[in-house]
Amino acid sequence: MSDLSIQLHWQRAEPVLQTGQYSNAHTVQYNNSYDVQVDSAPDWGGDPGNTNPEQALASALSSCHMMTFLALAAKADWPVATYHDYAEAHLGKNPKGQMSVTRIDLHPVVRFDTGFSVSTEELEQMQDRAHRYCFIANTLADSVEINIR
Repeated sequence: MSDLSIQLHWQRAEPVLQTGQYSNAHTVQYNNSYDVQVDSAPDWGGDPGNTNPEQALASALSSCHMMTFLALAAKADWPVATYHDYAEAHLGKNPKGQMSVTRIDLHPVVRFDTGFSVSTEELEQMQDRAHRYCFIANTLADSVEINIR
């Protein structure tokens, strides 16, 4: 299987590394060419203009789920015209009392070519299959909810 990588770079801007007195802002580089500015979540003092690891996790899940859904839809000859999702990562304490992403909610909206439709039940079943086959969802286990819109 593939080994997939990123490069991360952080450099201290302050004279000394002291608790609560330094920036978490850093750069993540994809494919040696695309840089993303990352910081901690705003609740933890991060710049809301930058992405944060929790958003990146929600993005990875949403993206993986969509690609899995599209692969399954193509096999079923479903003419998907558009796919939109709104993903939310929820922060809180896990059963061990540790801070974590406790849940990620996906809210996919799927539109088909004119004249094609599926029942709500068929769409729910396909979304459930996409969830079960998605690599990222399998990594996260039980912390994902899919709310079809």
